[in-house]
Amino acid sequence: MSKYVGLDVHKETIAVSVAEAHEGEVRYVGEIANTPEAVVKLVRQLRKDGATLSFCYEAGPCGYILYRQLLALRLECQVVAPSLIPRKPGDRVKTDRRDSLTLARLHRAGELTAIWVPDEAQEALRDLTRAREDLKHLQHVAKQRLLAFLLRHGRTYSGKTRWTQAHLRWLETMKFDQPVQQIVFQEYVDTVQAMTRRVAAFDEQIETAGSSSAFSRLIEGYMALRGINRLTATTIVAEIGDLRRFANAPQLMKYLGVVPSEHSSGETRSRGGITKTGNGHVRRVLVEAAWTYRHPARKTPSLQRRAERAPEAVQTIAWAAQKRLCARYRQFEARGKKKVQTCTAIARELTGFLWAIGQALPPPTTKP
Repeated sequence: MSKYVGLDVHKETIAVSVAEAHEGEVRYVGEIANTPEAVVKLVRQLRKDGATLSFCYEAGPCGYILYRQLLALRLECQVVAPSLIPRKPGDRVKTDRRDSLTLARLHRAGELTAIWVPDEAQEALRDLTRAREDLKHLQHVAKQRLLAFLLRHGRTYSGKTRWTQAHLRWLETMKFDQPVQQIVFQEYVDTVQAMTRRVAAFDEQIETAGSSSAFSRLIEGYMALRGINRLTATTIVAEIGDLRRFANAPQLMKYLGVVPSEHSSGETRSRGGITKTGNGHVRRVLVEAAWTYRHPARKTPSLQRRAERAPEAVQTIAWAAQKRLCARYRQFEARGKKKVQTCTAIARELTGFLWAIGQALPPPTTKP
């Protein structure tokens, strides 16, 4: 006999419901503490009659600790995508009990979409790239606050580009009449410098971690593409992993949410902006990379040095990608497309070339 267990997981509690095999009863078991000991006790109780257990819970802030604990107990478990759970439009009541009952029922029916779960080493690499992204945001905020302070006091930089060596030397000449304002200015400057040093330290750590991971060859393969530096390549690997799990390039594009949305009924067919589903971190870095294709196709010295680390087949794909995407960028510009639409379209096609490189390289020998 099989039992399908739906778990509504929170920081301190887990609401548990069980669906019996086939068309059996779906019942609410109760609420347990979100601790390893309580989970083991729950498994022992549900297994009393010798039933085969299959668990599921929504992906969320509690991560994959519960998933890994259940796998260690040799139990089946799925972490499901919350946005893809079928819901009734008129159902406006949401409680932990109802959520767990819904998960158990849909899990038995096979209507839930499981997400891909990274292992612990790859999750650590993902934490590293996301922490760097957070620090970069803090650095951006610190710079904005410093510039806003200077603007309030009529201090504007006449040069072309800020945060260059010339701009930093200009900041060193700033003097204010009020001593407290000089202190405020210096604190803002020190904050920017501190954030800059921390971001640089993370860049070094990401390079070291990526080079020693099982996906190092894949990272170097992605770096053969224009606009894909080590940070971008490591982010892609940390967030997606081995692209061989996608059957084709359109499947990867859908996963990243770079395909157009559609609302069609009868003979009416309407397409809108991209769906923006899936992994937003990868989508962001791909759109940023797409901006580099506004220039004519060219093998720059730095790009050539990066490409030489990859196999010949990958270099061929990367050069074909650059020729096509640079031409596509000019075509979109000639049609009068907005730059944001152009970069999004280029990012979608760039995703296809990433998938092709993922197929051309051998799979990792071990999990990261």
